[in-house]
Amino acid sequence: MINTKLAVRPALQSDHTAIANLMYFEPRVHRHLDWRGPLEWLGVPEYWVLEQGDSIVSALACPPDPQGVAWLRFFAHVSGVSLQDAWQALWQVALPALKERGYLIGAITVSEWFGPLLLESGFSITQQIVVLEHDSVEFKLRPLPSNIVMRSMTDRDLQAVAKVDQEGFAPLWRNSIQALRSGYNQSGFATVALLDGEIVGYQISTRNSFGVHLARLAVLPACQGREIGYSLVQDLLLQTRRAGLRRLTVNTQNDNRMSLALYQKIGFELTGEQYTVYTLYTE
Repeated sequence: MINTKLAVRPALQSDHTAIANLMYFEPRVHRHLDWRGPLEWLGVPEYWVLEQGDSIVSALACPPDPQGVAWLRFFAHVSGVSLQDAWQALWQVALPALKERGYLIGAITVSEWFGPLLLESGFSITQQIVVLEHDSVEFKLRPLPSNIVMRSMTDRDLQAVAKVDQEGFAPLWRNSIQALRSGYNQSGFATVALLDGEIVGYQISTRNSFGVHLARLAVLPACQGREIGYSLVQDLLLQTRRAGLRRLTVNTQNDNRMSLALYQKIGFELTGEQYTVYTLYTE
């Protein structure tokens, strides 16, 4: 039974400090693997907080991006309020709002505590996200495919990059141009592949203290099978090595055979680390 002293309302920009405290000081925090942090989503309609008296004790954010897809981007609660009470109070407000718009809802769990809660709420396990890594030293260097040119991505490329992304991924995994711009602005390495002057593939990667993470790779379906994806990854490995960085990581779905085959062909190995993907269709 939900604690009747708890009240849900939309999150406001003025809740910034309280939500930051939830993020950084509470033990149970779900954060989506995202270029935009939970605080950056403040102000969107699909963001709610749970209050007990004058204190925010939980928060839930699931804004749609890309269109039609609402990822569970943030959920956290204070230790003094039970997980079930916090989740149920917020979810009974969030779900009707998401259903009304017919969103596909997704969640990627990093922590085990969140999965059972999602299953109880009607989500299904869709697939696993697996992690691969490469030491950037040993790989088979191949010549660029005919008529393909590689160059650094610029801000002016983002419209064309978004088109590649839309065509290259299923709806659940697409990124909006706003998300791609956030990724580009945070990138350590970002490259486009051009065929006869038109962008047909791209990669966006971030640098960290451990090395480089290949965050996004896509090739137009019509151009797949021509070694363009291999060339983009090879170019990134060369850039990684020149920068004096050794470790390159990437995530992909466990059932994406084409993606796994590409990464393993160039020398990536599975680490054994994986995250579960949950989905809920509201239509």
